[in-house]
Amino acid sequence: MESIGKVIFGIGIILVLLGLGLWFLGDKLSWFGHLPGDIRVERENFHFYAPITSMVILSIVLSLVLSLIARLFK
Repeated sequence: MESIGKVIFGIGIILVLLGLGLWFLGDKLSWFGHLPGDIRVERENFHFYAPITSMVILSIVLSLVLSLIARLFK
């Protein structure tokens, strides 16, 4: 039961650091969500946005980070 607490604590620290990074560097990440491949359709009464490229990049980065974390805990 103690190891679950450590994992939850570690995830909390990671989320806090990620939140602080986004808070302080948010203006520097304005390109994210406006990449080539992100679909945006805007009509008079209709807006559709599908950030496909941005989500692929986010998925790759998160996979690498979680893989690194998993290796550190082994």
